[in-house]
Amino acid sequence: MPLRANLLSRRQVIASAALFPWARSAFAADTAGWEKIERVARGQSVYFNAWAGSERINAYLQWAGAEVDKRFGVKLEHVKISDTAEVVKRVRAEKQAGRVADGSVDAVWINGENFGAMKREAMLFGPFAESLPSYAGVDTLGKPTTRVDFSEAVAGMEAPWGMAQLTFYADAKRVPQPPRSVAELLEFARKNPGRTTYPKPPNFHGTTFVKQVLLEVSADRKPFYAPVPGEGFDALTAPLWRTLDALHPSQWRQGKQFPAHNAAMRQMLADGELLTCLTFNPNEAANEIAAKRLPDTVTSWQHSAGTIGNTHFIAVPFNARAKEGAQVLINFLLSPQAQARKADIRFWGDPTVLAVERLGAADKALFNDSAAPGSVLAPAPALPEPHASWVPALEREWLRRYGQ
Repeated sequence: MPLRANLLSRRQVIASAALFPWARSAFAADTAGWEKIERVARGQSVYFNAWAGSERINAYLQWAGAEVDKRFGVKLEHVKISDTAEVVKRVRAEKQAGRVADGSVDAVWINGENFGAMKREAMLFGPFAESLPSYAGVDTLGKPTTRVDFSEAVAGMEAPWGMAQLTFYADAKRVPQPPRSVAELLEFARKNPGRTTYPKPPNFHGTTFVKQVLLEVSADRKPFYAPVPGEGFDALTAPLWRTLDALHPSQWRQGKQFPAHNAAMRQMLADGELLTCLTFNPNEAANEIAAKRLPDTVTSWQHSAGTIGNTHFIAVPFNARAKEGAQVLINFLLSPQAQARKADIRFWGDPTVLAVERLGAADKALFNDSAAPGSVLAPAPALPEPHASWVPALEREWLRRYGQ
């Protein structure tokens, strides 16, 4: 993929503000301030705490680290984590210990309840996101979740990095007419006992599936976009538990056991044990086909009335030692070059947060418009995530009922 030698010179920053008036921030043309950040950042090491469960993502971050080192003299240290909640606990402990300027985390890949906790407890640096030069390209209108995270206003305290939406996939030879709603999934499972499942919450794929069922079977979704009420949880969630009670007996191992994560489901699909799999990356099946781990007859779909979608972000803790370096790194990760590479299924396949159609010709050309085998051909509407407080509440109740 071609890469330009320089990223967002002074002239480019000013031009980007003119190109994206609908997304212009008050700071977009503050080139002197940004150049100072770049000067201070040179020589800094950024300890970026990010999930490490994917070889593709790890390789992408290695590439990004080499680029920011070469371009800006900023060293990226990928701190490989399995659970962002552990990072939140670490920053909280540092705050309680009075470590206000020498934290161990410079940037963290985050969203949802983890962001809500850090924002609520004043553990974040910012607002900074909308002052990044590259932010001018973010599609804040077409992708509103770039500014709202699980019903929580982002308010510049984290920068959008990629898009996600609950997606299902299967081999079309085995599943020529996939279920496109919870009701159809229930019928499909009954006709194909033991061949469907979902990961065990609190795995986020499993929790997302539970939230999807909750939204689909509830007559009124409005309560789920406010904090969990002190009373009324049982009544609001009763349709969810009735649906899962009906679904589980027809699922893998009669719903008495659940896979640990979607990677296990994916292998079970490849082995023929399951007929369907689910993911939060609409390009996952395309990635697997390109890697020759799934046949090219696999197709992806989303429920016709919509599936849960969100944005994942990068935040900077309040006590980060390399705040300037973190901002330079994040600004690069938001650039068309970095976003195009991330969206390419050869490297990651994570959908971009940018408004590609509004980019200049050279930047637009970096993005591959052709649909790869396995991609979602008819995207469904993205349903906003419920308020972050519903995640722990639903997980606790799910584990009480089905966790064993």
